[in-house]
Amino acid sequence: MSGPVRIGVLRLVDSAPIVVAERRGIFRTLGIDVRVQVEPSWSNLADKLSYGLLQAAVLLPPLAMAATLGLRGPKARLLVPLSISQGGNAIAMATDAAAAIEAAGGIRAWLQDRREPPRLAVVHAFSTHNLLLRYWLAASGVDPDRDVETVVIPPETVVDALAAGEVAGFCAGAPWGDVAARNGAGRVLFGTSHLWPHHPEKCLAVGQGWADANGPDLSLLLRGILQAQRICDCAEEAEAVAALLAAPEALGLPLEATRAALAGGDGTEQIRFHGGGAWMPARPHALWFLRQMQRWRWIGADEDLPAIAETLYRPDLAIRAALAEGMLPPPPLEPMPETELCAP
Repeated sequence: MSGPVRIGVLRLVDSAPIVVAERRGIFRTLGIDVRVQVEPSWSNLADKLSYGLLQAAVLLPPLAMAATLGLRGPKARLLVPLSISQGGNAIAMATDAAAAIEAAGGIRAWLQDRREPPRLAVVHAFSTHNLLLRYWLAASGVDPDRDVETVVIPPETVVDALAAGEVAGFCAGAPWGDVAARNGAGRVLFGTSHLWPHHPEKCLAVGQGWADANGPDLSLLLRGILQAQRICDCAEEAEAVAALLAAPEALGLPLEATRAALAGGDGTEQIRFHGGGAWMPARPHALWFLRQMQRWRWIGADEDLPAIAETLYRPDLAIRAALAEGMLPPPPLEPMPETELCAP
């Protein structure tokens, strides 16, 4: 082993497999020294991963793509050898805004009665949240670049921003949508799995230089996460996993809302970590995100999207680690949404 493997995470339920693998000694049993670092924002994670201060991070797929394409600074050399989670996001609005949207019969009609575009928060410009929010708005007849104002707020502070009236709504990962509802700061309109059932959400991104030089450590890292993903998908483990994530020395997440987002919970969405091939970094999924990024002119029309997906997403590494764990190959991919979609 070349030294400790530093993995960055945010205070989100999606971070569960990393925390479980570290806190339950799974990494240690496999013989790999992993140090989990909790960061305050997606930008922090991406910057530290890009400059080698982290060897790995739980990242947003579009952010990993943006970093490798040089959309947020110098091009980063990253790989995505594993998917971490599916689903889990919520689109929430301030209570009065949610009621007005419902009374108007939809967000497009509500917007027509407003003098100024409402401010909606996403957790990063290059995020699944932003792309799925835009997908819903466009399907509802709303122009995301003209009819609303989009701002970036880190997930752990987005509920405070909603409660303070700084934003009219947000799209963020668990547990923050349910926290807003439980605190009376707003109402959840729907979970993003209504747009794309079991959509890919967070991925594991690693520095390519580190991966190339530390193949055995990377394999052990993936095996430990795969073991933890199985645990995080078990309803009978959900209470213990939620307690672990809520511990101040771990992530300090709100206990009830965290439990609600895990298997067997009663939240807006239950995150899937392992079942249905949730661990597979599928290149068709990468292509869907890339095409949406191209749709909104974040990347040029002349970019070779299949080549980008093939270079960044490495299902071969995931499958090799899964086989070492005695896992079966993943099932066929579930259907993905087309360009147009009827709004929920």
